[in-house]
Amino acid sequence: MFWNALLLALREVGRNKMRSALTMMGIIIGVGAVITMVTLGRGATAQVSSEIASLGSNLLQVRSGSRFRGPGGVRMKSRPLFMKDVTAIGDEINGIAAVAPSSTKTLAVVSGNANWTTTVRGTNNDYFHTRNWSLSSGRSFSVDELQGGRPTCIIGETVRKELFEGLNPLGATVRIGKVSCQVIGVLAAKGASPFGRDQDDQVLMPLKTFQRRIAGNREIGMIFVSAESGNIASRVKRDIESLLRQRRQISPPKSDDFFVRDMKEVAARVTGTTRTLTALLGTVAAVSLLVGGIGIMNIMLVSVIERTREIGIRLAIGARERDILLQFLVEAVVLSSVGGIVGIALGLLAAFIGSSILAVPLELGSDIVVIAFTFSAAVGIVFGYFPARQAARLDPIEALRHE
Repeated sequence: MFWNALLLALREVGRNKMRSALTMMGIIIGVGAVITMVTLGRGATAQVSSEIASLGSNLLQVRSGSRFRGPGGVRMKSRPLFMKDVTAIGDEINGIAAVAPSSTKTLAVVSGNANWTTTVRGTNNDYFHTRNWSLSSGRSFSVDELQGGRPTCIIGETVRKELFEGLNPLGATVRIGKVSCQVIGVLAAKGASPFGRDQDDQVLMPLKTFQRRIAGNREIGMIFVSAESGNIASRVKRDIESLLRQRRQISPPKSDDFFVRDMKEVAARVTGTTRTLTALLGTVAAVSLLVGGIGIMNIMLVSVIERTREIGIRLAIGARERDILLQFLVEAVVLSSVGGIVGIALGLLAAFIGSSILAVPLELGSDIVVIAFTFSAAVGIVFGYFPARQAARLDPIEALRHE
């Protein structure tokens, strides 16, 4: 019985090709839009997660200053951090893989006739571990350079392109502000951060050199801390906060004059936002499936009216109401299912093209394909039932009189 109904449905769909194609268009667009939006949204989420992970391994950032803002929206000043704080964190907190001090200043870097304004950062070799950074060429700082404050530097890829395009920068001398510095290494390229900043646009120097010859003070702008694993990052964060409150003699109800930021928490917030937007876009796209379902119901009602005499003949020669109901219901499901299959193909193609244009990973998921197809078939059942029931309840005598 089912196979007979399926053959009748396929025959009817094939008989009215143009009308069937237009009827399926709403389902095709709906399924394709859902798959495209969800796939691109997942790709954007994966890219953001990857970019935040590239900022550092289980990274914590320690800064001086209050989380709250004072009158006029200005961050309240507080006592700066010093190298002794860096040493205390490394010595007294368990579960830390590396601790890197960091102080920065924006300066012009000059090499021959070329110059470029960039961020100059004073730090040590632990910076490479905490920030997941490697060298494309050259070497890291030696012990003598770190302890003696010798003027050596490691440049980012953007600085290399601006100052040494086509040339080998290793061994060259650049002028940073008023300080002459020998280039000993080049950082591997990372590109833009999740927040839009060019991570390759920087120059690294030994911290002591930076403090003595550029900053003119011993303050530390930020401390990068890498936890041994992501599972203990939150515990390390709490231990650092407790240690710094003790060192800075902060007791309740006083507020902290520093803050520790866990980049995993930042990643969770950002990816949570992208997931919400993906769900919203998917929901908006799914509305077109409902529009497609209404189109199927409309065409099926028209089909019932057109085929009233055919229905009457079938009922007169012994067909039961459930046979008529199944015939029209299967026809509606065929329309929605075929539309769903075509929509899946177009959605995957659009997702592939979109991911290439937007430069995001192609995160194809079988779950969204199955859900979209199941929903399209369900639309056929739901919106095809009313026309099918109306056809099944026709009076055979009145149907045979229909012209």
